[in-house]
Amino acid sequence: MNPEHQAHYQAVRDAIEPLDRALIAFSGGVDSSLVAFIAGQVLGENALAVTSATASLKRSDLALARKLARDWGLAHEVIETDEIANKKYRENPVNRCFYCKSSLYKQMGELAAAKGYRTLLNGTNLDDLGDHRPGLKAAEQFEVRSPLVEAGLRKADVRALAEALGLENAHKPQAACLSSRFPYGTAITEALLAQVEAAEDVLSQAGFSQFRVRHHGEVARLEILPEEFEKLFSQREDLEQAIRATGYRYVSLDLKGFRSGALNEGLSAAQIQVVEVR
Repeated sequence: MNPEHQAHYQAVRDAIEPLDRALIAFSGGVDSSLVAFIAGQVLGENALAVTSATASLKRSDLALARKLARDWGLAHEVIETDEIANKKYRENPVNRCFYCKSSLYKQMGELAAAKGYRTLLNGTNLDDLGDHRPGLKAAEQFEVRSPLVEAGLRKADVRALAEALGLENAHKPQAACLSSRFPYGTAITEALLAQVEAAEDVLSQAGFSQFRVRHHGEVARLEILPEEFEKLFSQREDLEQAIRATGYRYVSLDLKGFRSGALNEGLSAAQIQVVEVR
């Protein structure tokens, strides 16, 4: 590792070392993976990675989390969170993530109490603090710690350090939960989550590197990188047929291209400040 990577690595270790026993919210994404990997190095058997097999997590990400934990010799437990049973979550308000993360952290807290773990950790980094992320409020309420924030790491730092440490998912594309594909106010069901996942699997199997399928009723709005538009047009008929087979009547391309958090673009400042709904 170069000096910058070494400094970041030590800063994350310093944030974790005093914790004794910790549970890590582990989705298979690079942020939570870095925390889980270093926690495993620092705490050994006193670190437990916890993944929710919720319907809003892609099955491929669940499989990746299991594989990484095995490869690293990291204790790992898969739980079933119940956010989809929460009417407020299903209604998909602008602070939907608050209900999702509250369900996750509540069950992790119960697991921690039952198994004698003291602290909950997540993979939040500094860049996340400037985005619309109601889940951060849930983390605050459940006293979840964020070692990457404490260590001063931004997303680019996380990827660079993960690569320096040899983590196989260091360059894994951003993969927000499947519920983020629905415009706020569009009700979420397990069947619709499965439909979106199946449509995104079509793009994954076709070799696209970064994408979203945004759900608009009968319309699947595709967000891909502009530099991959030509690739999409070369496969247009096959892709359109395969995505329609997942349950959509129409398939459209967003000419602005992929961008994370696209469905936040229409939110007003007042809406973004919402912390709890009803």
